[in-house]
Amino acid sequence: MNCSSSNTGSNVGTMERVTQMLKDFLPITIEDMKQRGWDYVDFVYVIGDAYVDHPSFGHAIISRLLEANGYRVAIISQPDWRDKNSITTFGEPRLGFLVMAGNMDSMVNHYSVSKKKRSSDAFTPGGVMGKRPDYATIVYSNLIRQTYKNIPVIIGGIEASLRRLGHYDYWSNKVKRSILLDSGADLLSYGMGERSVIEIADALNSGLDIRDITFIDGTVYKTRHPETVYDVIRLPSFREIRTDKETYARSFYTQYCNTDPYAAKRLMEEYDNGIFVVQNTPAKPLSQAEMDRVYSLNYMRNYHPSYETAGGVPAIQEVKFSLVSNRGCFGGCSFCALTFHQGRIIQTRSHESILKEAGQMVWDKDFKGYIHDVGGPTANFRHTSCEKQLTKGVCPDKQCLFPKPCRNLTVDHRDYLNLLRKLRQLPNVKKVFIRSGIRFDYLMCDSDDTFMREMVEHHISGQLKVAPEHVADPVLQMMGKPENSVYEKFIQKYKKLNDQMGKKQFVVPYLMSSHPGSTLKEAVRLAEYLRDLGYMPEQVQDFYPTPSTISTCMYHTGLDPRTMKKVYVPVNPHEKAMQRALIQYRNPKNYDLVHEALVAAGRKDLIGFAKECLIRPRKNVGQPYNKSSSLKSASGRKKKKTIRNIHRQKNGSR
Repeated sequence: MNCSSSNTGSNVGTMERVTQMLKDFLPITIEDMKQRGWDYVDFVYVIGDAYVDHPSFGHAIISRLLEANGYRVAIISQPDWRDKNSITTFGEPRLGFLVMAGNMDSMVNHYSVSKKKRSSDAFTPGGVMGKRPDYATIVYSNLIRQTYKNIPVIIGGIEASLRRLGHYDYWSNKVKRSILLDSGADLLSYGMGERSVIEIADALNSGLDIRDITFIDGTVYKTRHPETVYDVIRLPSFREIRTDKETYARSFYTQYCNTDPYAAKRLMEEYDNGIFVVQNTPAKPLSQAEMDRVYSLNYMRNYHPSYETAGGVPAIQEVKFSLVSNRGCFGGCSFCALTFHQGRIIQTRSHESILKEAGQMVWDKDFKGYIHDVGGPTANFRHTSCEKQLTKGVCPDKQCLFPKPCRNLTVDHRDYLNLLRKLRQLPNVKKVFIRSGIRFDYLMCDSDDTFMREMVEHHISGQLKVAPEHVADPVLQMMGKPENSVYEKFIQKYKKLNDQMGKKQFVVPYLMSSHPGSTLKEAVRLAEYLRDLGYMPEQVQDFYPTPSTISTCMYHTGLDPRTMKKVYVPVNPHEKAMQRALIQYRNPKNYDLVHEALVAAGRKDLIGFAKECLIRPRKNVGQPYNKSSSLKSASGRKKKKTIRNIHRQKNGSR
């Protein structure tokens, strides 16, 4: 009887805790809304990801920031896009709908670079694939419009941000219109969105019509009155960029040179029927105090409890015990979209803010003593690349690190190093790792070795992951990466420090195949490098032409938009397969492709028995690889070797 009574009390207590937890998450059902005592919401936020209330998820930051500014926000996560009623959970919001495809572009989320469907989705409960549509921003927005004809619809997130003007779409192999037009939305918030979303909310709350909200930095709107737009660069029309690749490249580079909040101009692109899409200048970067506020909001730091039965949301595992210390990147890699989205100006959190978050993290019941990462897009960027950026902006047509480090570059790791030292001293912390990647060329510019020494001693989990991406300088030039000699010097220094400390820690290089500028000659050079290194990567990243990168512009146009010179682009799937196979030349399944690539590249000298050869000659090249016969052959060779050893032992031979 006493046991029964005790269990009942325990169950009631558990139910009360669950109820309280549900109140702390933003509403996802009408019942949640009523528990808060609400009879309406200001915004309904439609998202393509599961609802994870953690600051590594864009929807969590935006919704919590709106909440902190007095707005009521409800979440509709992964609605059934085939059912228009799935969008009506909370009825018509007072101010409008917000739409975001998710933390990833929905097409990248769904498809590999070979356009094959992925088998899992880390941002969906249980990792299940297929819970969001292709081009999710467009589909969700049109779904809203079927029921709510006049309600404001504001789109944002990485998918909308990188498709804000006419853009090349790899999956359809077409130049597509601004996503603002295809979605039917009223306004687009690009970049990180914290500033613009609050200004949009305040403008709507003041009674302004959504069509009159044309003045907010970091937004894109449409108009039929181009004469009202001032201080603007008029881009080539959509019809022109769709039909002429050279015009596309010039237009893209104009956009690229106008991504800085201090130096950029408004951009305007004309479409048919007298419609113009106008991109306002980017929003100003957040100050450190503003960054601290964003990361101090009332996050639950986990996925919604309703996902527990499905096994939770896999993506949380990568970030739950990681700390964001910065955003933005002045690295300027050609294949990276950060310039278009977060921008090149570094924004940082204070030590106090990060330590406060870490102080909560280390007492989590699942914390095992390891802080998985302290960083951002580039971990060792903790301040702007030079002093002038916060008043005059970044140089529109120059890079800070490429092709050589700028003479005005400020190189200083002391602030980051002090932060790592403080984190190492926290209770329950065994190790603080750096996993978000370091910029090794920036590190090599530092005359003070203290940071690199402490990184080697304290912050590597046996393997340091860096991204040289390639070893052939012609390809590195197209990538916006430093010459290979810089990477080699870094490796030598890294090895020397490990030897001095008696550590056996290795470097795992991220490498990319088929990037614009890479012929079979450069692909073979990369294979030779791996041969000399004695390393074969388990996975190879084929260049993926995602929207709004310099490399994607090269892929589509065959031109380097920075110089307008022609670039060799491997677009044939078979050639791309050969380049990829060369990086994994030791894999028997790749033999035929490697053989074909070496012959085509005029490098038959690498087919033979010498130690510098990549593969050995084989009869019946071109026959399908047979794993079982290969195993039998290997077994036979092993048996013969054993018999020979027995005979040698009997004869006293060594």
